[in-house]
Amino acid sequence: MKMDSYKVIGVMSGTSVDGVDLCAATFEFDGSWHYSIDIAETSLYPDKWEERLKNTLHLEHDDLQAFDQEYTRHLAEHINRFIKKHDLKNIEAVCSHGHTVFHQPERGLTYQIGNKPDLAGLVGHKVVCDFRVQDVNLGGQGAPLVPIGDRHLFGSYDICLNLGGFSNVSYEWEGSRWAYDVCPINALLNRYASSLGLPYDNGGLIAKSGNLNAELFQALNNLSYYLKKPPKSLGMEWVELEVLPLVSNFDIPVKDILNTLTEHMAHQIGLHLNPLKKSSMLISGGGTYNTYLIDRIRVFNTAEVIIPDSVIIDFKEALIFGFLGILRLRNETNCLKSVTGAHHDHCSGEVYLP
Repeated sequence: MKMDSYKVIGVMSGTSVDGVDLCAATFEFDGSWHYSIDIAETSLYPDKWEERLKNTLHLEHDDLQAFDQEYTRHLAEHINRFIKKHDLKNIEAVCSHGHTVFHQPERGLTYQIGNKPDLAGLVGHKVVCDFRVQDVNLGGQGAPLVPIGDRHLFGSYDICLNLGGFSNVSYEWEGSRWAYDVCPINALLNRYASSLGLPYDNGGLIAKSGNLNAELFQALNNLSYYLKKPPKSLGMEWVELEVLPLVSNFDIPVKDILNTLTEHMAHQIGLHLNPLKKSSMLISGGGTYNTYLIDRIRVFNTAEVIIPDSVIIDFKEALIFGFLGILRLRNETNCLKSVTGAHHDHCSGEVYLP
């Protein structure tokens, strides 16, 4: 007999490397799924961890394996502190995405640290994790994974747009769920804000003060990724190999770079979504707080832009990874071939017992 009510903790560490998003949530099933977010917070990375995580892409194999073990212990500290602080009881599972080091599905590779079996023993609870590898092994992109949650938990919106390190969209089309990465967001904006000694461009004010560089704008829009048909996904490798070298060819002020990048992002989002003729779009993720970016998205987009409360903005992905874990425990589909390009729908994720 399948349970109809679950209390889980969803755990997410994104490419912005600001901290670990933790979401204690209750899910109930009565023929359709319902959720409530009980407690959610971001546990910030200490500065040294933030810097180390930004450099994981360049680690050699043995060093990466050692770092994975160390990070798993560090991640457990974040989770244990969250459980103790809020005196959380009756937890069915901790459902964790881990932290992506590299993502190269075209080569059959994806790797998220923090998904070691040790995590279950360290937190003293059943753990569901490592959701991407099976999909890549089945010929898929291993991303994005949240669309199954968009379908079951946020299906009242025509489009779900997430603005994180990268932007990704999710929508129903001709009876199937479609989703893919559109373009980089904070993976680029935060990078250039950091060159000014800032963690991010607050509200997009620096970008707003800059001028559009038409030549850079055109060059960004000509990147070959944008010509690919979905399923498709992006990783930091693509940013470092293709985008950063392109931008470095332009000797212009950082504020102009940020302005041009923002215009490029809004343009790409509108370019991909307007042909769908959808009427409502829910936006979440850290980029939602960039009011200048949102204003430019509204300019380029025909659907009504809906901004939810801050809990959904910040913790929607952590919430959905909790949901992915429940589907894994129920042995139900949590990964859609229409989204990732895998050979078939499947139930992904490893289950570890304490």
